[in-house]
Amino acid sequence: MDRVILHVDMDAFFSAVEVADNPRLKGKPVIVGGKSERGVVSTCSYEARKYGVRSAMPIYKAKVLCPNGVFLPVRYGRYVEVSKEVFKILFSITENVEKVSIDEAYLDVTDINEDPKLIALKIKSKVLMTLGLTISVGISYNKFLAKLASDWNKPNGLKVITKEMIPMILYPLPIERVHGLGKQSARKLHNIGIRTIEDLYGLPKKYFSEYFGKFGIEIYDRIRGIDNREVVLERERKSVGKEITLKEDTKDIIELKSYIKEFSNFIAQYLEKNNICGKTITVKIKTASFENHTKSKTFNKFISSEKEIYEEGCKILDEINIKEYIRLIGVTISSLDNNNLQQLTFY
Repeated sequence: MDRVILHVDMDAFFSAVEVADNPRLKGKPVIVGGKSERGVVSTCSYEARKYGVRSAMPIYKAKVLCPNGVFLPVRYGRYVEVSKEVFKILFSITENVEKVSIDEAYLDVTDINEDPKLIALKIKSKVLMTLGLTISVGISYNKFLAKLASDWNKPNGLKVITKEMIPMILYPLPIERVHGLGKQSARKLHNIGIRTIEDLYGLPKKYFSEYFGKFGIEIYDRIRGIDNREVVLERERKSVGKEITLKEDTKDIIELKSYIKEFSNFIAQYLEKNNICGKTITVKIKTASFENHTKSKTFNKFISSEKEIYEEGCKILDEINIKEYIRLIGVTISSLDNNNLQQLTFY
């Protein structure tokens, strides 16, 4: 029996919440991400997208493209409140829910003896009536195709992809739509004339493993409608971190290290509160020309104290060859584990 997977994705979630809370914003180009020229767009309404505004775009650029936009600061606490209500609705349908992010999830409804379309319509209706928000739903027999379907006719979309539609329905899609195929790989493929999934489909299986490495066979399978990933009911947090976009670009190492100190304090408090520790420290910087650089270091032991995180973060920063002014800096700890288990192992 084929699985029945739903992928649900809230439409322009942050901006949609702002409109629901303030109906006077309806129909206007709402851009969430702060009013500072130094910030970036978190989410924007579909009205703003018509002007070319996109997530992760610098605010100053968004203002050039959409000078009449309504620019609002991020109210993350409010979005978390609404997200919890959305997930209550999802869990009222089934316990088999995998939370992907604050506004996105997979549901495995294989064991529910009901038309999947009716299940999707029930979710959409409850979210709209309870919260005044729209949600797009994709239905298929695996996660890759369900996610593809939910994005098919946003906003407020509903799409079913069946086995009979594969591979023809995928052929016209750009290769960027293949989950697991990154921007860098896509650029390389463009350089050799491969732009659509149909172009990619014609390549031999051996090429995928040689070109894409360990994920090559997964990409080969996915464009053929094969994806065996299960809906994971509880997702473990893989990292803890914090970053900031600076008010002014800087090359001052002392100033940058002061931010590492602040982040180390935040991370250490989180680790202590959740009784976890980590082995890998990553420092991220973004230059004034918007180039991202990351450098990581993995240790033989687990660490969790502010002092250790700060010292190692500073060492990593010293190893980064900073030639340009920096506009963003961040620190992350990953390779997490339960602190009690580590203490037991040690003793």
